[in-house]
Order: sequence, then structure tokens, then C-alpha cells
Amino acid sequence: MIFAGKSATAWGTAGSVLVSLGAFGAGATPRDPVLSGAWQAGYGRVFATAVLYLGLALVLAAWVRLGQSGDAREVVRAAWLWCVPLLCAPPLFSTDLYTYLAQGAVAHAGLDPYTHVPGELPGVLTENAAGGWMSVPSPYGPLQILIVKAVVAVTGENVVLGAFLTRLTMVAGLALLCFALPVLCRHLGARPERALWMTVANPLTVLCVVSGGHNDLLMVGLLAAGTALVLTGAPELGFASVALAAAVKAPAAVALPFLVWVWAAHRPGARGFFAVFAASVSIVVTTFGLCTVVAGVDLGWIRALSGNAVLEPWLSIPTALGKLGGVVLPGPVVATCRLAGWVVLAGLVTWLWWRSRAGGAAAVRGAAVALFATVVLAPVALPWYFTWPLVLGAAVAWPASRVAVAAAVSTWLVVSTHPDGKSLLPPWGFGVLAVVSAGVGVLTALSRKSDHPVRSVSAGVSCQLNRMRKRSSDGEPASAV
Repeated sequence: MIFAGKSATAWGTAGSVLVSLGAFGAGATPRDPVLSGAWQAGYGRVFATAVLYLGLALVLAAWVRLGQSGDAREVVRAAWLWCVPLLCAPPLFSTDLYTYLAQGAVAHAGLDPYTHVPGELPGVLTENAAGGWMSVPSPYGPLQILIVKAVVAVTGENVVLGAFLTRLTMVAGLALLCFALPVLCRHLGARPERALWMTVANPLTVLCVVSGGHNDLLMVGLLAAGTALVLTGAPELGFASVALAAAVKAPAAVALPFLVWVWAAHRPGARGFFAVFAASVSIVVTTFGLCTVVAGVDLGWIRALSGNAVLEPWLSIPTALGKLGGVVLPGPVVATCRLAGWVVLAGLVTWLWWRSRAGGAAAVRGAAVALFATVVLAPVALPWYFTWPLVLGAAVAWPASRVAVAAAVSTWLVVSTHPDGKSLLPPWGFGVLAVVSAGVGVLTALSRKSDHPVRSVSAGVSCQLNRMRKRSSDGEPASAV
């Protein structure tokens, strides 16, 4: 087959190169004299968009085929090869990268990014931020502010170099995922190559999170690494890592109470639990405090967390219900539904936490479900937010049908946004891309089915060989099998 084995990696790399080239005309290009031109207007933009979607189709096809690989190293190699071209191109499907730089410019200017907004500081970096974010304080933690502040200190007003260095920092999260996921799989039951395929090689990660330069990548990398450390007997380092993840973006903190159960499982009894609880709180507070001091900010980011509430995406269940209800009901229906969503989310996470008190794998699975609930029940949900639960959930063994659904949904989340992150897709575009996403799910399901007989045969051969060895060690002839 044309996409067999390592050929899938090569075809996916070719697709990534095409996507990167198309991004210069159809992506979220900055206001820069070097990058502007005919490629971004008229027929040039149409051609760039066609090139981009051709490359995207190649990446999707290669990813489905790569899912049949039994080699975790090949999956990791493919993911990195697909990411490298995208790091050198304008971001795709979002303009958040420019917002980070604008917030970094505010901090570098000596202003508090939690009370001052990019609109107060004219310049090349701030004018590239998306319109709504010009008047919104930063909702990100002190480590994120420290990173973008340092980037701006190095690159000045060079938006292209600043975007590249910021993405290079965030992609450290991808490296952490590559190391942490196999460890998580040993505790949660999934095959490492399958978990890596679902996360690091997923087009949602490659084309959306890595290309978009989202800080979610660094957050989930630190979260996965911290969870792996707690599971493997290094809880102090693990809690520090998850605290760093929350210092990038707050949702990582949802996993912390669940990890307390994992640590406390080794120290039974109420006394042991409270000792672990006190130690974990001390580690988190100390880590957060150091990040806050070094970044030169305060805890103002807590009150700024609701800054993106001006957005009303349909991926959030309470927001979607509120928008639908607002068609027939008077009053602040969206706000009411969002408040109800918070109440449901608090109750659900508390229930999941209590059910996870056995610790170990059960607590990590509970954390994954809690993160998924956070994504869909919080007031704002964006496509790349679904990587939060995926990094922990992918380490659990899934039936083939769920893998296929996850593949289809991941594809739809990527293609549901216009490549420039600002324009809306036409109605027919949603229809076409919905069909493409369903096709990816069907192909993934078929590839999983074709794998099962092979696994069954190999499992049977392995079982027979083990019986032969056992009988031989007991003094029986091998032919007794």
C-alpha cells in the first residue's frame, strides 16, 4: 500500500510541508511587510488555501495509516517530522500566538498584564493581537507571563522571531508527552504506540496546537510528566510539575486533587491522607510562589480568568444551550446557563474525586474525565481544549469503536475553523468537512478491525510458546502441547 509503514511518515511530512507553504497565504499571517503580498489576496489566497487543504488531506491519510504501526518510535518520529515545517510557518486556525506576544509586551513594559491590556500599549506586537483581546487582561498564569516576557525581551518588536521562539518554548510540552505517555500506559493499560498516535501525532495536536503555538501544549506536557512522576514514586517532583502546568494555564489544577489520592494510597489511614494533603499543598504553593516572584506579577490572574467569557463558542454545552434558549426566552439566558454549568461541573468533579479514592490508575482515569467535563461544561470551549483530557485518557485501553470516534472528532475539531483563525467557514464548508471527518473515523475503525486478527494470532502463538516453556521446565516433552 502507498501509505504502508514508514511511507506514512514520508507522505505526512510532504503534507505538512504543503500546509506550511499554504499557511503563508491562508494562515494567520502577521502584519509584516516581508510576509504580506499577492500570496495573501485574491487568487493568490485561493491558491494558498487549496495548497493548504491538499496538504491537510495528506496528513490525515498518513495519520490514519500510521495508526496501524506497532512501533512507538516510528509514531514519535512521524510526529516530530510533521511538526518541524509548521514551526517555521505562520500559525494556523488561531491568532492566540500574537495575543501571547502582546501580553508579553505589556509585562516587558513594566505594566501588570492582569490589570493592563494590550490596547494601552501601541506597537507592532500589540496591533497583531486579535481585536477582542486588545481590551482583555491576560487570563494566564505567572509561568506563561514569564515565558512571553522573556521572549519579548530577546526579540523586541520582531513579531516573526517572537512567534517562532514562543512556539519553540511551547513545543517542549510535546517532548514531555513523548517521554511521559509510555510510563502512563504501563499503569493505565494502553499500548504506548496507540496512546502516542492518539496524542502527539494527532492532527489536532500537530496542525492546531503546535502550529497555533498554544500554551495548552506546554500545560498538558507538564501535566502528563507530573502524573507519571506521581505514579512512579516521585510525588514531590510530580506535584511540582503539575503546579508548573497550572502556572501556565489554570485548568491543569483540576488534576491535583486526584493525584493526592495516588500519593495517599502509599500512606493509608486518615493520618496518612492529611500528611499527603499538607505536603502536596505546600509543594503547589511554593512552586506557584516562585513562579509569581520570578515573573514579577501577583495573583491578579485569578480574577482575570473570566476574560475570555466574551467568547460564545458552540463547543461549550452551557453556552450552546444558552444561545439556543435565547432565541425564544427573554433575559440573560446565556449567563444563566453558564452559571448552571459551573454548578453541575463542581458537583461532577467532586463526585469523580470521591469515586477515585482508591488511588492509582482509578484516580488518573477520574482526572481525565474531570478534565473532559471541565472542557464541555465551562463557559468557553475551543477546539484545542480537548487535548487536556486526551493526554491522560489516551493512556487507557480503548475499544476500537471509541478510537474511531476520537479520530473523527479530532479531525472535525481541526477543520471546523478557517485556517486564518478569524474568518468563518461557509455553511457548505462545514458539510464537506463533516463528511471528511466521518471518513477518517470509518477508515480508522476499518484499520482497527484489520489489526485484531493479527493481534489474536500473535497472542495465541505467544500463549502456546509460554505453555511449551512451562511444560519443558516441568520435565514434560514440548510435544505434549
